[in-house]
Amino acid sequence: MFSDIEIAQKNVMEPISKIAEKLDIHPEELEQYGHYKAKISLDVLKRLEKKPNGKLVLVTAITPTPAGEGKSTTSIGLVQALNKIGKKAIVALREPSLGPVFGIKGGAAGGGYAQVVPMDDINLHFTGDMHAITAANNLLSAMIDNHIHQGNELRIDARQISWRRVMDMNDRALRHVVVGLGGKPCGFVREDGFMITVASEIMAILCLAYDIEDLKERFGRIVIGPDLDGNPVYVHQLGCEGAMAMLMKDAIKPNLVQTLEHTPAIIHGGPFANIAHGCNSLLATKMALKLGDITVTEAGFGADLGAEKFLDIKCHYGNMYPDAVVVVATIRALKMHGGVKKTELSQENVQAVSDGFTNLAKQVENMRGFGLPVLVAINKFATDTPAEIDMLLKKCESYGVDVSLNECWEKGGEGGIDMANKLVDLLEHDTSKPVELYDVNDTIPHKLEAIVTKVYGGDGVDFTPNAKKQIKLLEDWGLDKLPICVAKTQYSLSDNPALLGAPKGFRITVQDVRVSNGAGFIVCQTSNIMVMPGLPKKPAALNMDIDASGKISGLF
Repeated sequence: MFSDIEIAQKNVMEPISKIAEKLDIHPEELEQYGHYKAKISLDVLKRLEKKPNGKLVLVTAITPTPAGEGKSTTSIGLVQALNKIGKKAIVALREPSLGPVFGIKGGAAGGGYAQVVPMDDINLHFTGDMHAITAANNLLSAMIDNHIHQGNELRIDARQISWRRVMDMNDRALRHVVVGLGGKPCGFVREDGFMITVASEIMAILCLAYDIEDLKERFGRIVIGPDLDGNPVYVHQLGCEGAMAMLMKDAIKPNLVQTLEHTPAIIHGGPFANIAHGCNSLLATKMALKLGDITVTEAGFGADLGAEKFLDIKCHYGNMYPDAVVVVATIRALKMHGGVKKTELSQENVQAVSDGFTNLAKQVENMRGFGLPVLVAINKFATDTPAEIDMLLKKCESYGVDVSLNECWEKGGEGGIDMANKLVDLLEHDTSKPVELYDVNDTIPHKLEAIVTKVYGGDGVDFTPNAKKQIKLLEDWGLDKLPICVAKTQYSLSDNPALLGAPKGFRITVQDVRVSNGAGFIVCQTSNIMVMPGLPKKPAALNMDIDASGKISGLF
């Protein structure tokens, strides 16, 4: 069997101009980056403003294993299959981060015969969006330290600056640093730290902004910390939001590429779902809804994280709502939730599949709780046995949820025909009505309580003294009437990664509460979530190489 990159390298891509023609994108609306990738002008949205939206499908998953369960692969394969049955479908995905690419999790371009290409470009520098985000973030950091060095007219409390520098790489040594060393010419000494670029509020803002003016206005609303009197200090007081937006003038435009089967793919933005809201940009999704009949998009990690944030944050600001949800499940993940050790997931264990179904059932219940029709997609692996698959199919049938065996990784679009047909049937009979999980004008504790009890299945929320103090501060600042973005482990419905399946009787402990005022949400951190990941003992980078001809190897 060929590796993902070998499959991608054997593929003969169509010129990106031809992909654009399939979507009726005009030549002047396309800004090409070579032959096979391009930026799409926001003028497309203006031109198609009055055109009705197509159908929106959200792909989410059960609580995943560390390797992931294949949401991107399923999304890409599903779109390939939809086009095979005559639908004008587009996939709208997030951009990969270099940190996971060189770390342990890998990229975000799909896999097998359900990939977006050119996969090496997409997983590496692509069109430079990550670098623009990094530059805009770090310009603000430089402006903050320079303002303090030049006299600190705003009386910024240098001990409580919440804004951090970023880089798009896993580097644990940068989590906590001291800046300003070197004496008077180098500024004032203070503690600082780095986050990975995809954890930056700049990334979150990019993915929720309507246009460049909205982007700039949101940059101006960013809170960098308090002044010496305890009042919030905003970026617009520093006056650099225009310069930051200027750095993002190209990054704000969605990127057009293609799948292995030449179906259109729009890839834009990439916030982490265990730190931020985990969805691609609103602009990319809105553009896809105007250009196609069916848009398939995905949200990071399990439905308790990415999908909940998609519905409560992205849909809240985007005035959109999915018409159906696909929940991706794998036999290996169900066995893990059924008590099987990670080292034994390749061994047949039908009982563990049955026991682990509780997690899938809970995630289906979560999506139905939002009023949405659900299709379960079983992402088939080579190690899955007929008996295990049969058990899962029977469990889904008895639970009353539609299910399809997804073989897109092995067979491309052909392996998703049944999934595509069942999805179309769901869409044609869709009677869903959006259900609001909470009122954004409610208190922070009440909003969080709704997420924990209704989505996670927990009993309630406990706040540390520090978190209570932070909530009171946000209330005093008048910045508490925003959606909640929970930062927690992706490996459990709870905040304890060891609690698998569908645990009961637990409570969530919130340790830190902070506002991402530019993005428009409040982050409630429940555990020691690393905003700057580290590399594993054997990073994926050790397997990567490039030869004299420029051919890349080892990139999955």
